[in-house]
Amino acid sequence: MDPMKLLQMVWNMILRRLLRFGVNKGIELAAGKGKAPSQMTPAERKAAKSARQAVKRARQAAAITRRLR
Repeated sequence: MDPMKLLQMVWNMILRRLLRFGVNKGIELAAGKGKAPSQMTPAERKAAKSARQAVKRARQAAAITRRLR
């Protein structure tokens, strides 16, 4: 295998993981509105939990869709 192609594959894998990490952190921040759980009211904690569950279901649906294609 060409060394440049191998290097490109490794670089793409690293970038993909970093991007996934950033997107997940951004979603968590948006779902919790940037607050720590100790600073949230019970209603805010409930809303953040339901938002996280909705994101989890959306990710699962996207994964299933990718498998079906």
